[in-house]
Amino acid sequence: MMEIDTRYMKRAIELARHAGLANTSPNPMVGAVIVRDGMIIGEGYHRRCGEGHAEVNAIASVSDPELLKDSTIYVTLEPCSHYGKTPPCSQLIIDKGIPRVVVGSLDPYEKVSGRGVKMLRDAGIEVTTGVLEDECRAVNPVFMTAHSLRRPWVTLKWAQSADGYIDRLRDPSQPPAQLSTPLTATLMHRQRTMHDAIMAGSSTVISDNPSLTPRLWPGRNPKRVIMSRHNSIPADCRLLTDGLPVTVSRSGSVAEELERLYAEGTTSVLVEGGAKLLQSFIDAGLWDMMRVETSPLTLGEGVKAPKVDKIPSQSLTIDNNRIDYFVRDGLLGVKNL
Repeated sequence: MMEIDTRYMKRAIELARHAGLANTSPNPMVGAVIVRDGMIIGEGYHRRCGEGHAEVNAIASVSDPELLKDSTIYVTLEPCSHYGKTPPCSQLIIDKGIPRVVVGSLDPYEKVSGRGVKMLRDAGIEVTTGVLEDECRAVNPVFMTAHSLRRPWVTLKWAQSADGYIDRLRDPSQPPAQLSTPLTATLMHRQRTMHDAIMAGSSTVISDNPSLTPRLWPGRNPKRVIMSRHNSIPADCRLLTDGLPVTVSRSGSVAEELERLYAEGTTSVLVEGGAKLLQSFIDAGLWDMMRVETSPLTLGEGVKAPKVDKIPSQSLTIDNNRIDYFVRDGLLGVKNL
């Protein structure tokens, strides 16, 4: 039975990856497969936040509902047990009379976290858990990290010169140093769409006047958060005049800000600068991945890049710029980022 369960859970994992993180966040990516007499009779995955969950879509795909009463449903993540934007999937499975459920990973979210499995078992349904658990957890490193640690997943991002500077010395008459290429900038905008929020410090707002939107890549606009403990933000800056929402936070620490964001339902944050803000996350150990782009250009002097005392987990070269990815020790797979 274990070999059979593994086979169909692998298919459920494939389905889970279909939607993509940018579509489902802050929900996880989940896949479901329904099997009867050794044949797949239904499949589904969570396509978009607010729409039907994987179990709902898989059940809806079954041509004859009577077949469900003699079937097994394989789900990469524990079926939900609470009412959110959609009804609980555990109750749907019960109502449809599915006698067996195989779960890849339990859900760390406190409103589910074992309750879905308990609801199913209390209804007399056979439940097997932990099938390909590590692989199922690795589908959703952001979701798993956020709800296990009760803070958003944190990605730190910056571009630096070959001699270790992220910008020239502050001079209003000089534009910011262009260290990214048009292609790497576009890819960075793609990464923005994969996060619930983008954060920057007030110094970055004053010097660069950014918009912090993924205008180079189609997708959602993450919420924008500005950390401003000491500096005033110009009233005519893009962030305050483009009509899009922005939060200016004056909390005492990055840890407190992450706590606030998590309480609001934010599961991922992309921190884009400046150097002091990025270093504060590094020093506090509050990060999960870093994306560091190094240009072959040299500046000679300027604003020093943050210090990273780690070996890159992955490196690649795009347009002669090297991009290094650093991953926090013990973190789950990051294939979706």
